[in-house]
Amino acid sequence: MEATHALWLLAVPMAAVTVAGLSRRWGLSAPLVLVIAGLLVTFVPGVPRFELDPEFVLYVFLPPLLFSAAWQSSYYNLRENIRPIGLLSVGLVLFTTFVVGYTAYLLVPGLPLAAAFVLGAIVAPPDAIAAVSVAQRLGLPRRTVTILVGESLFNDATALTAFRVAVAAAAGAGFTLLDGVGRFLFAALAGAAIGLVLGPPLHWLRTRLNDPLVENGVAVLAPFAAYLIAEALHASGVIAVVVSGLYLGHRFTESAAVTRIIGHSFWKIVIFILESVVFLVIGLQLPEVLDGVSGHGWMSLTWWAFAIFAVTVITRFVWVFPAGYLPRLLSERIRTKESWYGWRAPVVVSWAGMRGVVSLAAAFAIPILTSSREPFPGRDLILFLTFTTVLATLLVQGLTFPMLIRRLGIGSAREEYADRVAEAGAQHAAAKAALDRLEELLAAEPSPIDETVTERLRQLAEHRQLRAWERLGGGTGPEGEEVPTITYRRLRREMLAAERQVFIQMRDERRIDDEVLNRVLHELDLEEAALHRD
Repeated sequence: MEATHALWLLAVPMAAVTVAGLSRRWGLSAPLVLVIAGLLVTFVPGVPRFELDPEFVLYVFLPPLLFSAAWQSSYYNLRENIRPIGLLSVGLVLFTTFVVGYTAYLLVPGLPLAAAFVLGAIVAPPDAIAAVSVAQRLGLPRRTVTILVGESLFNDATALTAFRVAVAAAAGAGFTLLDGVGRFLFAALAGAAIGLVLGPPLHWLRTRLNDPLVENGVAVLAPFAAYLIAEALHASGVIAVVVSGLYLGHRFTESAAVTRIIGHSFWKIVIFILESVVFLVIGLQLPEVLDGVSGHGWMSLTWWAFAIFAVTVITRFVWVFPAGYLPRLLSERIRTKESWYGWRAPVVVSWAGMRGVVSLAAAFAIPILTSSREPFPGRDLILFLTFTTVLATLLVQGLTFPMLIRRLGIGSAREEYADRVAEAGAQHAAAKAALDRLEELLAAEPSPIDETVTERLRQLAEHRQLRAWERLGGGTGPEGEEVPTITYRRLRREMLAAERQVFIQMRDERRIDDEVLNRVLHELDLEEAALHRD
């Protein structure tokens, strides 16, 4: 590889991280700004073309993104909402595949039905990265966020299976509907089985390594192992990654504290970089997409793009509202078990249908030639309509999604208060258990322990207990003054800053070595991180 090409490859993640960082600082939606930045860069003279490699996306980007989302998801919340998640991740994807595919078949002259269904399968799965980040920032109810996250975890498996069946049919491989159903069931069940088989031994290995770096190294390799093994066995790599991620994330509490701290920070950095690069790359695909459709009239292309985008959005509304209302009308058990937010939550879920890089990767993965060495029917047009649908959903729905949430006034204030009350109660019980255990240990000690040690331990437990109750008042007392724990953290941070400055000055004066400095700074940083927890 030439040095110039390597520099351009480095420029993509560097630019993505820079743009995403500025977007976060200015309070803008990073995915949308990155897509727009990618589009604008394509018009700059001298910038080379960055062609999307579908294998690279599906084998390098997708596994860690899915694994991290599954790792951080609540197994219990997903299990409690399995019905709406299944209706969206399976039912809606297949419904969108059929409606969009048949619309494209009727709309575009000469496009075969099988090729039209390829387009439908490609644009069927939403990418909830942008939607979920906005939903969490604006405080949507937990159940709504859980449903969106669960849909994004499993819908790629349905869509990619439908895509492969449709491509085989369009290429003349002779697939039938029964073949497609059988292939989907095998891929889903086998993928789940592989994820379940990999989860326990990986967890067993992690808990016995007793080395935080190696333990997190195993977690980094886990999604790639699950995906590659599943794909090699013609199962769903997506489901294998999600299931293994859910298992390991659910058991992550059994890891050591340092392992959890390192793992949490590591995944935040990796996912931030990957997501930033993904959205920038979407915008960079404009020249490649336009080259293939230069022979079509721009009026026809514009009309087709608008129609496919509109049908994709409307189809989600048509599915979500009956899927949300009918089960509640027909089942008293569902009405009793599941909370209900009226019509506002279905509107939010319906509008959270932004498409992403998985759709583009699938479109680029369409073979150029069929098995009979003929050009794949409508490949360039499918790629163009996929790109315009992804772009339109990110810009139109992405830009209006925060405003929609604010206008509907749907929030999680009650949930947040209930969480704080529950946390305060749990902290109270935990502190009592800690103090009881301390008394047991003191009684069993062969010789008396210095009273200053025991008093400090009691104060730490009582401080943690008090902090949770004070947080219920937002950190202020009845007259608006600082509560003691807020004052403690503010003053302690200033003390830590003074200590840190002394250590740095002593290193600069060569009175201590850099190795000593790094060790003491790490201890100070851990304490400051604990102070910033609230």
